[in-house]
Amino acid sequence: MEEFKYHYKYPHPAVTTDCVIFGFDGVSIKVLLIQRGIEPFKGSWAFPGGFLKMDETADECAKRELEEETGLKNIPVDQFYTFTSVDRDPRERVITIAYFALVRMGEVKGGDDASNARWFSYDEIPSLAFDHDRILRKAVSALKIRICFKPIGFDLLPEIFTMSELQNLYEAILEIKFDRRNFYNKMMKLGLLIEAEKRPENTPSRIPVKYRFNPDKYTELKQKGFRLEF
Repeated sequence: MEEFKYHYKYPHPAVTTDCVIFGFDGVSIKVLLIQRGIEPFKGSWAFPGGFLKMDETADECAKRELEEETGLKNIPVDQFYTFTSVDRDPRERVITIAYFALVRMGEVKGGDDASNARWFSYDEIPSLAFDHDRILRKAVSALKIRICFKPIGFDLLPEIFTMSELQNLYEAILEIKFDRRNFYNKMMKLGLLIEAEKRPENTPSRIPVKYRFNPDKYTELKQKGFRLEF
C-alpha cells in the first residue's frame, strides 16, 4: 500500500494557505503584503502563503509560510474562510484556506518566493494577485465581526495606551465615529482596562490617563466572548 500513499484514481486539488495580517499605526489599519518573486503574477502584491506539505496541518503551513516570506515568527492565526473557485489559480486546481492575524507592527523582510514584504494602509492597497482582493474583503468582514465579540487591542496597541488610541483603533476597523463619553463608559464597564499609572493631582484634564489591559480579564473575555454594541 505504501506505493499508493499519495495516489488516487480521482482528480484532486492542491491546497494552499494564505494569511491576511493586520497591524495598526495609531491612526489607520495596515495590511502586510508580499511582492511575488516568481510566476504567476511575478512582481504583483499578494498575501503571504504557499502550498501545504504532506506532513503538516493547515495551521502549521500558514505559520511556516508567514515566517518564510515575512520573517514573522510564532504568530497566532485564525482560520476564517476557504476559497474554492475553480479558476482562482492559473497553474492548477487550488483550494486555499485563509487565515488572519493581528500583530503589533514591526520590521518585515521578504524571503523565500517573496522578493519584498511591506505594510500598506488599507485605503492604499494595490491590485492583488490571484483572488486576493476577495480574500481581503472577507478578512475585513471577519475582523469587524470579531471586534464586537472578542477583545483585540492587546495584539495591536502598545503595552500602555490612552483611551483615545483605543477608540481610534475601533473606529479604524469599524469605519465609524463614536461618542467619546459613550465609548469610555462601555470600555470601562467591560473591566478590560486598568490605569497604567496614576495621574498626579492637579494635573490638567487635557493630559490623558494611560491604560494597560487587565491580562486576566482579557484572557477570560477572549475565551468566552461578549457582545459589544455601540
